[in-house]
Parts: sequence; C-alpha cells; structure tokens
Amino acid sequence: MIVHATELPGVSVIELQPLRDPRGSFTRTFDAELFAAHGLDPRVAQCSASFNPHAGTLRGLHYQAPPHEESKLVRCVRGRVWDVVVDLRPDSSAYCRWLGIELDADGMRLLSVPEGCAHGFQTLLDDSQVDYQMSVAYVPEAAAGVRWDDPAFAIDWPEPPRGGERIISTRDRAFADYARSDGARSDSTLSHHAP
Repeated sequence: MIVHATELPGVSVIELQPLRDPRGSFTRTFDAELFAAHGLDPRVAQCSASFNPHAGTLRGLHYQAPPHEESKLVRCVRGRVWDVVVDLRPDSSAYCRWLGIELDADGMRLLSVPEGCAHGFQTLLDDSQVDYQMSVAYVPEAAAGVRWDDPAFAIDWPEPPRGGERIISTRDRAFADYARSDGARSDSTLSHHAP
C-alpha cells in the first residue's frame, strides 16, 4: 500500500498494490500500523456498504457532529463514483476547500477521510457499490451534513450520465446553507484534486 497525501490535511489516497499470479491476485486493503505511521486514524468500529442501482445517484455530504466525529476509509468495490471530501475544520489551512477523486472497482484506490470533514459521492455507473470503514460507531442524533450544491463550496460535480437526473434523498436536498465560522468568502478557497 502506498499513501499519497492531498492538499486537504489528513485526507489521503491509498493506492493498493495487488500481488498477482496465475490464480489471480491478493491485495491488502487495510493496515493499521501503516495508517498510524502516516497519521491516519487506524480505528475500525463499523463497516458499511452503499449499493446504488442507478448512475447519477448522489449521497451526501455527510459527517458526524461533535463529540461523535468519525474518520472513514472509502472504497468503490463495484462500478465507479465521483467521491468528494469537504474540509469543515475551522482551524484547518484548507477550511471550506474540497477535493474530488474518481474511485472505481478496478482502480485499486481508497480514500481516507478524517474527522471534521464531510463526505459524499455521485455514482457514474449503474450498480455501483461503496464500502466504508468507520472509526467510531454511528450515532443517529449526531448525523449531520452540508448540501451537495451549497454555494459555500461550489463543488464541481459531474453531470449525470446519459443526460439523466441526479437521484438525491429529500434529507440531503434540505441541508441549510453552510455558514462559515470565520466569516470569509468561501469562493476564494476552493480546491479540486484528482491524483
């Protein structure tokens, strides 16, 4: 496994390195010691999967509010998604900046999302599945989010495939506009990264 830091502090792309032979391949997908050595949260309290039958499905942007913050390790195991992280940590040098990366079942990459960041994705293919490892147990009353099209972030989402429409839950559409804690204009700190 190779850990690649991004311009968002604590957000890393993990490149998997399969060992191949005539039988197929063997790939380590998690290594607590390696993660800790790179400053990533090695805890795993829960694992979840999100199956999405339709391209253009958008989930997020979600996070757990204090004191129940969680880090996530995200991997697309079927299909392809545009995965997005937004830094919501007011003390971060990348506050209100976002990162977008394409993850797919063949790409052998994972995304590490630290506490204090919102996460979401849009499916680019039908029948896409995203698997998560979370550092702490889910607390329903701490579930929070920011809207996918919030002008505070101006995320550059891909258009849905084949001219289709985005499929978004009522809850995700209803998140209020994000109010920056530092009062600065957010359009001056946008980021896009796709290693």
